[in-house]
Amino acid sequence: MTVLVTGASGFIGSALMRDLERLGLKARGLTRGDTAGLISVPSYDAPDELAQHLAGVTSLVHLAARVHVMQETSKDPLTAFRQANVETTINLARLAAASGVRRFVFLSSIKVNGERTVPGKPFCADDPSAPEDNYGLSKAEAEAGLREVGRQTGMEIAIIRPPLVYGPGVGANFRKLMTLAASPLPSVFSRIDNRRSLVFIGNLCDLIIQCLINSKAAGQVFLVSDGHDLSTHGLICDMRRAMGKASPSLPVPPALLHTLATLPGFSAVLERLLGTLQVDITATRDRLSWTPPYSIAQGLKATLLGDGVLDR
Repeated sequence: MTVLVTGASGFIGSALMRDLERLGLKARGLTRGDTAGLISVPSYDAPDELAQHLAGVTSLVHLAARVHVMQETSKDPLTAFRQANVETTINLARLAAASGVRRFVFLSSIKVNGERTVPGKPFCADDPSAPEDNYGLSKAEAEAGLREVGRQTGMEIAIIRPPLVYGPGVGANFRKLMTLAASPLPSVFSRIDNRRSLVFIGNLCDLIIQCLINSKAAGQVFLVSDGHDLSTHGLICDMRRAMGKASPSLPVPPALLHTLATLPGFSAVLERLLGTLQVDITATRDRLSWTPPYSIAQGLKATLLGDGVLDR
């Protein structure tokens, strides 16, 4: 097996490349930057250049994408998302199939399913798509396009929809939550009974590799998580426990927090902190005989200590 990984210098890509190497799997990593040990490409829309890197490749993991843009500069964000996440993905898939790639593993997003779940009713892989933002819509359209490429060419397609991914080097909102946990400020979420599914990067990479090597992954959509959901308050407490810190709390009434979540500047962050988003990984476990190799406690410890190497 020879695996080609796009977005190999990113948060997930760099971890996946390490795991592939650790397992002795031959891998080529593509990046649009300049990173030692990886192949630099000017664009993922350069068929002539990409074709030479696809020679001899049996499997492809497509991680590169336009993700959430905190300060959007595009005059037409949806078109920008579609160009990067739909058109580029489909063109790459067609080129991969023509080059003899047998399996295409696509990292999608749980945002294809939606932004929130009813408590106790997690998303399942066969639920209808219900994206609510441009990013989620572009991922849903890319999935549909890949299925069509698979039908036309016979190339096997495997799709993974992760929720929030965390691990050593994580940024964005999870980094902000880590900063909050490291501070002496009390948690104001103790009266919020929500649940969030998360996935440690080690568990996600393990599932990606399963989708490369397991014949039962072909043609399937997989949801993934650590298999144990936490409330926001529980997550903060677990982070502080991993840091060896106390977990003070200030029991703010939920109604006040929900009111704050309606105010400009607070809505996006608080909606995630207060809301529920759970995924059901039963089908993933059953079809692939897969279990997340790392517990959420191990994942948080590795993330907070900045150590990506763990004993299973």
